[in-house]
Parts: sequence; C-alpha cells; structure tokens
Amino acid sequence: MFDDEDEEEEGRERLGGQMSFLAHLDEFRKRLVRSLVVVALAFIFCWFVSAEIFRFLSVPVTRALTEVQRNVVPFQGRTGNERVLKINQVKIGDKGRYVFDRAANLGVNVIAPGTSVLSVVAKDQEGRLALFTDEVIYSGNSIIPKGVRLPPDLSRTDLEDDDTSEQMIVTTAMESFTLYMTVSLYSAIALSIPFLLLQIWGFISPALYSHERKYVTPFVLLSSISFVVGAAFAYYILLPPALRYLLGLGADFRLLLRVTDYFDFVTLIMLAMGIIFQMPAVAYVLSRIGVISAGLLIRSWKIALIVMLIVAAFVSPTGDIPNMMLFATPMSALYLVSVLVAWFFGKKRESDPDEFD
Repeated sequence: MFDDEDEEEEGRERLGGQMSFLAHLDEFRKRLVRSLVVVALAFIFCWFVSAEIFRFLSVPVTRALTEVQRNVVPFQGRTGNERVLKINQVKIGDKGRYVFDRAANLGVNVIAPGTSVLSVVAKDQEGRLALFTDEVIYSGNSIIPKGVRLPPDLSRTDLEDDDTSEQMIVTTAMESFTLYMTVSLYSAIALSIPFLLLQIWGFISPALYSHERKYVTPFVLLSSISFVVGAAFAYYILLPPALRYLLGLGADFRLLLRVTDYFDFVTLIMLAMGIIFQMPAVAYVLSRIGVISAGLLIRSWKIALIVMLIVAAFVSPTGDIPNMMLFATPMSALYLVSVLVAWFFGKKRESDPDEFD
C-alpha cells in the first residue's frame, strides 16, 4: 500500500549496506519538506473551519461552567401537572415573560442580561413563528414599542441546553486571532498524522530488513486509529470530570476563564492521550520485528508502572489521586493490551539473507 522502495533507493550512498551520514541528512531533509508542505495545505483547510473546531472543543468547558455557576432548584409544580417545555414548542397566542440570558441588541438599544419583557408568540412577515414583545420597553432614552421581534429562533429543532452556557473571555485584541491560528495549526497536524507517520517510517526503514518493511501499512493504520481513539477518550471520558472538579473549586467566585488557557489545557490532554494510546500499535510493530517480547514487557512491569505514574502526574491537571488515576488507569490497561499483543504477534528477529547478497 505504501511501497516506497524505488524512492528510498534513489540517491542513497551505501557503505557496507548502510547509508552515509550525508545520505541520512538528505533523506531527512526531503521527508521534512514533504511533511511541512502537507501540514501547510491542511492548515489552510483548517483555517476556514477553525471556529467550528474550537466550538466543538469548548463544549466540555462551557457545560462545566454552566453546571458550576447555575443554582439548581428542584422543579416542583403547584398541582403536579406542570412541565418544562422547549421554547420551540409554543403555539400562536401563547404569552409569557421572556428573560434575556445574555446581552442583546433591539434596534440601537442594548438589553442587559436578566432583563425580562412580556412577550407573545405570533407569525412574522414570512409566516414563521416568532416571539415578539407584548409591552412597551423603556430603555435609556429610547422607547421600544410592542411587536418588536425577540432573539429566540422558534423554527430550530436542535435546541440544546448549552444555549445559556457561560462564555470564556479574551483579554487582548489579538488573542482571538492567535487562538484560531493555533487551533488551525494543531488541527492540521492531527489531520496530517497518517502522512507524518508514513514519513517517519520511511526514514527509519533503511535500518530494517526488507521483510520487516512490509509492516508500514499496519503501523500507519493502527497508529492513526489509536491517536483518534486516544483523543476521543480524553475528550469524552477524561475532560468532563476533570473540568467539573477544577471549576467546582472556584464555585464561590465569578469564574472568568481565558480562552487560550483552556485551549492549552485541552490540547495537552488530548495530545497526551493520543500518544499514550499508541502503545499497542508500537508494541505490535516492535514485537513483529523481534525487538520486544511479551516476556520483556512482563519483566519490566515495575519500571513501566513508575513511568506511567510519572506521566499521569505530569498530564493530570491536578496532583490529587482521583485525577491521576483517571490517566493512570487507561495507561495500565493499554500496557496490559500491549503485553497481549506482543505475546500473540511476537516473534524472534531474523536477518534477511538477501541483504547480504
């Protein structure tokens, strides 16, 4: 699938079956240039969707911020028949008080969060349901008449609980631009991982026997899939409880979380778990070429455990035991999987007679 033998042979200077130092440098330069070109192209693509990418990455923290800063009051109706509806479930003629959950512009007037106004459901000029003011609003030096449209979009069917979520902040004019540039760069690198892994394999493959180079396809595929699984595990499993714990410590304060601080935090965790999840894939390749064995991994479990705890302490956002275990537990499980992989696929390394003909 990724056979690159002809290209690898071109331009090599072999001394006793080995590449010279200058040939190694030339090979490294070629593969580095190709990697940079691919990452640059991916960066251009990611730049146009950087806002959507960050919006996706920010979901865990906005939910955690909302949960921490929201006063939870049990909903108990007077008769027991009352129930909470989504705002897009209203009918024409329904009236009630609309509360602005965030600042909004009505004409030239800025309505502050928490302001309420009597409203009514009616059809707009295009025949769609909408929410309109049903009373006159006095705002500063202006008078907002009845019949002014309010922000909610009653035609939406995908309303989520995050509509009233807290927002992060920026502190400089350039911070938003820098954020989206960084988001695009990291996303481009993640998108280019299969190609980057292929280039890494191509650079180290001259040190392998010819029959060992055939493992390039499983190496690239398994490593790419492992990285995605690791990043998804961090996003869906590790981040929510870690963020709830960290933000819960500041529940008595007004939380103003910088957007760049959060991005650095989520990037570190997702990148770390993506790399950690490479253990079974790396174990498969190394065991197939005979570099490691299941016995070696079993004998080294004490050293591996210490290394995993150190990594968990470094990656974990706090030094407490529960958060460390959130990271150490999957690492231990992956090490066990690596032992099984090495036991099932491992074999002794054999030389290739063709290499010496």
